[in-house]
Amino acid sequence: MKNDLASHLEFFVLLARHGNLSAAARELDLTPPAATKRLALLEQHLGVRLVNRTTRTSSLTPEGETYLHYATRILAELREMEEAVSSTRSVPRGRLKVNASLGFGRTAIAPLVSSFAQRYPQVEVQLDVTDRPVDLVAGGIDLAIRFGELPDQRLVARRIMSNRRFLCASPRYLEQHGTPGSLADLARHRCIVHRQNEDAHGVWRLVHEGRNVSVKVQGTLSSNDGDIALGWALDGHGILVRSEWDLKKYVDSGRLRIVLPQYVQPAADLYVVYPGGRRQSARARAFIDFLAAQFAPA
Repeated sequence: MKNDLASHLEFFVLLARHGNLSAAARELDLTPPAATKRLALLEQHLGVRLVNRTTRTSSLTPEGETYLHYATRILAELREMEEAVSSTRSVPRGRLKVNASLGFGRTAIAPLVSSFAQRYPQVEVQLDVTDRPVDLVAGGIDLAIRFGELPDQRLVARRIMSNRRFLCASPRYLEQHGTPGSLADLARHRCIVHRQNEDAHGVWRLVHEGRNVSVKVQGTLSSNDGDIALGWALDGHGILVRSEWDLKKYVDSGRLRIVLPQYVQPAADLYVVYPGGRRQSARARAFIDFLAAQFAPA
């Protein structure tokens, strides 16, 4: 049975991640009053206020930030200790916290988690999908599935799929507006912009014969959701940049065509990333190997 210390630590880490007591209470299957009482008892035990509370949100005090730092580290070390001393370490079991992007997590990772759970019924997979990358270390997340290489040196990445990005459009759009023959032609075309993170709006960074080039595009439609942008391209609203993994079935069926194939965006290879400096659990190794097998070239 989980001891009281680990239970308190996990409660506080959840509270810090969600930013309010109600969300943490829902995840722990507690009533909001029970969660409020639990936090009050923790603060009373420590003799300090950990959280500044308002009616809607919560923010950590300096003491709360310190408590979160140690709580995250202690929980990670507890999991590592359990793995190291377990006599059944080779058998994947226990909880595995996985993070993925919203669209890709829903359409690709969730079905694979279903298949993985059938193969490894003793593993409890907790899949969180978010619209932005999260801090794996602070969030106590075992691994994340992300496109593109990562600047965070605390993480280890394993590539599980190569993935280039191409310009594409529907045959209907190209019949109505013509097919661009050069990069300069994009200025007179309607382009669909997928807004991502802090990228400059409407600027496409492309690679041509090993050289980086940028082009300013314009159009009437943009979205921060890639699946929405893809749907607009399929409806004939303009030219879109999309990864080959997403495009393959539509190009094969003729619903989309690659345009200006000599221009591509920097590769957005698919990686599984996880915190470095700790021993991987059997369940994490099994999940990563499972994903790699599913995305391996046929």
